[in-house]
Amino acid sequence: MTTQTRERTISTLAAAPPVRRTPADPGLPRAGDRPDHRRRLTSHPTAGEAVLAYLSAQTVRLNALELAVRQDKPDSVHQMRVTVRRLRAALQSFTGIVSEPDTRHLRAELKWLGGVLGSARDTEVLASHLHAGLTAAPTELVLGPAQARITAHFAPLEASSRKAVLDAFGSARYKALRTALVRLLDNPPLTPQAAEPADTALPLALGRAYRRTRRRMHRVDQAPAGQPRDVALHETRKAAKRTRYAAEAAAPALGKKDGKKAHRLAKRMKKVQSVLGDHQDAVIAQTAARDIGVHAHLAGENAFSFGLLEERAHHQALASEHLVPHVWRRARREASWLPKS
Repeated sequence: MTTQTRERTISTLAAAPPVRRTPADPGLPRAGDRPDHRRRLTSHPTAGEAVLAYLSAQTVRLNALELAVRQDKPDSVHQMRVTVRRLRAALQSFTGIVSEPDTRHLRAELKWLGGVLGSARDTEVLASHLHAGLTAAPTELVLGPAQARITAHFAPLEASSRKAVLDAFGSARYKALRTALVRLLDNPPLTPQAAEPADTALPLALGRAYRRTRRRMHRVDQAPAGQPRDVALHETRKAAKRTRYAAEAAAPALGKKDGKKAHRLAKRMKKVQSVLGDHQDAVIAQTAARDIGVHAHLAGENAFSFGLLEERAHHQALASEHLVPHVWRRARREASWLPKS
């Protein structure tokens, strides 16, 4: 292959659309579902009422998704993981409304559960990423049993990850977490600030979450290229995610005008999160392609295709990083209405 041909191939592969996530099963509960026993907002809610309504809705959703995960429904692990993250993000963002010391252990347990679900989801996404890379490559560049090698690499990981999730569901630790969520809703450790109007207290908390993301983004600008910047981008993604979930939680209680502003901010933060997530997926795919390629070589197989996948992932990471300033500028504009302190 000539240098020009190789460069054109890599450019084509890097420009391929991101891996499409498995669509949610129609039977899965949706984020907007409103079961009868969910807490309802009054027309002029307090900050405590607004936060508890959000926590209640996510807890109901978590309970429903456990069954979907046990039944191995498509996208159920991802949906449950997101719900766990929303619960934890709300407790992190609204510590001035729901007592931080009283929820510290619960936040740690939600982090644990999110980690268990995350391992299963990340394995699934990474396998799909690499399979899609080979599918997008010209047939003549897929040398040896490359697809089979990827399947063989991830099959035991996917099986062990699913077992870890089901084992977690059967553990005393998980039962204690579920009990702690019920206790939180039945006897919430609210602070004095919880009695303030939601449209006064929630924008203050949302502003703090946004400024945290802004500081993380500033660190990205200061970080040298390579691993330090990759780590900074990943940390910024987590902060953007927290801001997005805080905005989603606050929006229904902020009235028509500010509620729309919060919805737009959540939408822009979701885009920031998505671009940074594509970057992180590509960074991890580089390492995975290299490792699988080494095993293929040691087994006497042609590892060329895995070198191609590694280079494809490298170019995708650069492309995602290039988009970050653009999506961040748009998100920053949607945050201009937030209180400055």
